[in-house]
Amino acid sequence: MWIGWIEFDILLGPVHTLKEKRSVVRPLLAELRRRFDVSVAEVGDHAQYRRTQLGVGLVSADRAHVVEVLAAVERFVAGLPEIELLSARRRDLHSED
Repeated sequence: MWIGWIEFDILLGPVHTLKEKRSVVRPLLAELRRRFDVSVAEVGDHAQYRRTQLGVGLVSADRAHVVEVLAAVERFVAGLPEIELLSARRRDLHSED
């Protein structure tokens, strides 16, 4: 079994309140779940309105599938015009590691 995850550090666009932040982050989380069938959550910078950290994870029997999905997720997030991707950290592990 392969477990893979990617963590994003994101700078949001013209957001001035936590309510506006939610209006950007919630649809992004929903779209990642729908499009890629992954688990996703806001994992950091909860109190900052212009920054967020997102974590995306999945489990698969095949490492190639994990790598392919995480690469597609990273391309999708990096291509969004309303955010600036500051960094992405990706990792995959085998269950026997």
